[in-house]
Amino acid sequence: MRIFSGIRPTGELHIGNYLGAIKQWLELQEKNEAVFCIVDWHAITTPFDPKKLQKNILDVAIAYLAAGLDPEKCIFFIQSQVKEHAELAWLLGTITPLGELERMTQFKEKAKSHKEYINAGLLTYPVLMASDILLYQTEAVPVG
Repeated sequence: MRIFSGIRPTGELHIGNYLGAIKQWLELQEKNEAVFCIVDWHAITTPFDPKKLQKNILDVAIAYLAAGLDPEKCIFFIQSQVKEHAELAWLLGTITPLGELERMTQFKEKAKSHKEYINAGLLTYPVLMASDILLYQTEAVPVG
């Protein structure tokens, strides 16, 4: 079975990241075709410091390896380094009804509580998620 999952590099990883996601990834890489990603394009949908983001990306990659993700058993990469994520998101965006995106619960909640950083990236976040999943013809998406 092919799986895909990722973590946003928005800050330091913590025990919740390990227990909620990475720990299960270690098991999944043993018996599946596993694709794990540092989803940095997802991270830029909310305010960020470019220097901190670059540091966080490197820190997450190091943490993946330190936790036991094995590049011989799984694929892991930085989302922005694979241009097809953006290309497929663009194509999907051309057929995604705006009304469907505006009804997304997370978008509505953030639009109410953080009006200062509502942007098209946040609105189309689910389209980018769909491209992440479809690009690898994923059968399962473990979330933590």
